[in-house]
Amino acid sequence: MMVNNLFLLAIAASGWGLSLATYRFFARRYNWPMGALQADLPFIPILIGTVSLLCGLAFALLIGEDLGGWIIVGCGLLLGVFWTGFLRVGSQISLFLAPAAAFMLIIGWFSIPLGFGIEGWQNKTPTELLERSDRSSSRNDERR
Repeated sequence: MMVNNLFLLAIAASGWGLSLATYRFFARRYNWPMGALQADLPFIPILIGTVSLLCGLAFALLIGEDLGGWIIVGCGLLLGVFWTGFLRVGSQISLFLAPAAAFMLIIGWFSIPLGFGIEGWQNKTPTELLERSDRSSSRNDERR
């Protein structure tokens, strides 16, 4: 298992997204207070929550079981239950936290294939970045 920023952002996006997507259901059932957006336009928070939840789950699926995919799902579920069940009104802040976590997860996730995961990328041209990855793959072939 590898814990890094993307791992933690995936937990946050899935947990806050789950909380945001399900808060209206629990708020109506148990007569909890709701924000104006969740009361008047419920599809917007549900959409934001669902997209955030799917971003976290997609990242968990991508990294797989060996690197902690199930841990992301489990901790995200626990965060969502805690955030909705224990904090109740604190779930309103999920309107800001869920999309922020999902956005940062997507930016960090796509930075790796774009070459920003390589040390010293700021000082290299795109062709130098591509040459470096070609050399590293040829080194791996020589070692085999």
